Amino acid sequence: MHPATTALVAAVRAADRVSPALAGRLALPLFRRVGPPLPVRPTDRAVHEHAERGTITVRGRSITTYSWGHGPETVLVVHGWRGRASQFGPIVREVRAAGYRVVGFDAPANGDSPGRRTDIRDYLGAIDELQHRHGMFRTVIGHSFGALAALTAVHEDTAAGGVVAIAGMADARFLADSFAARIGVGPATADVLAGRFARRVLPDVPDVYARFDAVRHPLPAGVPLLLVHDRADGEVPVAESRRLHAAHGDRSRLVLTEGAGHSRVLGADATLDAVTAFTLGGLPAFDRLRAESVTTGSA
Repeated sequence: MHPATTALVAAVRAADRVSPALAGRLALPLFRRVGPPLPVRPTDRAVHEHAERGTITVRGRSITTYSWGHGPETVLVVHGWRGRASQFGPIVREVRAAGYRVVGFDAPANGDSPGRRTDIRDYLGAIDELQHRHGMFRTVIGHSFGALAALTAVHEDTAAGGVVAIAGMADARFLADSFAARIGVGPATADVLAGRFARRVLPDVPDVYARFDAVRHPLPAGVPLLLVHDRADGEVPVAESRRLHAAHGDRSRLVLTEGAGHSRVLGADATLDAVTAFTLGGLPAFDRLRAESVTTGSA
């Protein structure tokens, strides 16, 4: 952690003991900070370099886009906070081999896109623009914060045959609460932080935490959901996917992995098998895969 960041965290913790209002104000810049861009992993380098790159403008900001393959139907991948599209390298390879075009983007201040900050409006704007260019998505696949963006987009108006949420949170309030816990401050400061963020960053969005809540606002009827989460995820607990699973009932399936963590789950064999089956044939294809796995004694 940078020394300046360490000092600011210490100041927030000290303020938390005497004034949650002050602590929340001091924590806001830390909460909004994206951090240095995530580098492309060596194992994803080939996928990253072979993408067709482009640029779109969303809310006056330049966003780098990627496209792989030329199939008749399109799958969209949506990365998480301080992420990048190349993290979906294993999924891109599998889905492209199955005959689909895959598109993605790096949100502002992430990956190869310029900027210092971003928020969910940039993600939703990029999804909307890519739909305008490519039409209905066969599947929208989101990871972590990108899963919440994907769920929100499809709930609101993005046309998709299905959604895959990998290591995702169920609502936006989780972000403030988990950040507060991570830096060691209490619920009162988390409440202040959440309120200040809503008023400062999203003043034009009424009732921010109600809008970005995929349990309160599940996917439209008829849109299936595949959830993938590692049991030992240290960033987003598996309870978040369980909440989403319960909210969507019979049109949801939950895959739990072991030992893959928050990011490596994107390349886990169980993830790749489930995502490919779901993209090819929806819940029936996934259910057949699961039945075959049980019959053969595999995971």
